[in-house]
Amino acid sequence: MIIDERMRVYINSLSRPLSPMLEALERDASREGVPIIRPETQSLIRTVLAMKTPRSILEIGTAVGFSALLMREYAPEGAKITTIENYPKRIAEAERNFAAAGAQNSITLLCGDAGDILPGLTGKYDLIFMDAAKGQYIRWLPDILRLMAPGAVMLSDNVLQEGDLIESHYLVERRNRTIYRRMRDYLYELTHHPMLITSILPVGDGVALSIRQETEDEKA
Repeated sequence: MIIDERMRVYINSLSRPLSPMLEALERDASREGVPIIRPETQSLIRTVLAMKTPRSILEIGTAVGFSALLMREYAPEGAKITTIENYPKRIAEAERNFAAAGAQNSITLLCGDAGDILPGLTGKYDLIFMDAAKGQYIRWLPDILRLMAPGAVMLSDNVLQEGDLIESHYLVERRNRTIYRRMRDYLYELTHHPMLITSILPVGDGVALSIRQETEDEKA
């Protein structure tokens, strides 16, 4: 846990209620043990959408489609969302949820490994939401930077790993050490890359908020 539980409960008590559709989807996901974004992360996404008003959104990690549908509700009218998922069972669930929401014209689901799909994407995105295999974030970053429009915002979820990231390497379970090392490398890259301005927020399980700066060539 990153913040005090009582504080987390209080902050979440202030959040606006979800729409009935999202509330039902969140309840079903909880019952079935499907990880979706936490309430405090939902609030952050809604705020960023209001500030940025993105027209094009890329999500890596669809799961059952909850976060894509949340972004659809709060993004400007006409915004397009592209989301990537590799797990066949989740793909089928997401497709059903998108169809039930009538979101086929605003959400495009790409099926497959993000490492295979990202190199083939073109164009620019105003908002990118990373919520997939945490150990792969660092490997996907070059393509993500290429796909970010100047001024684009990237949100990387679950970056503090329940607080494990501040522990000694030797205190982390052996099976988690590769993810631990790669995530620390990823956060260092986000906070030191010349194209990015990044803040690490203790929201949910940790969210990195990055803004892609305009390069000198783009200013010319």
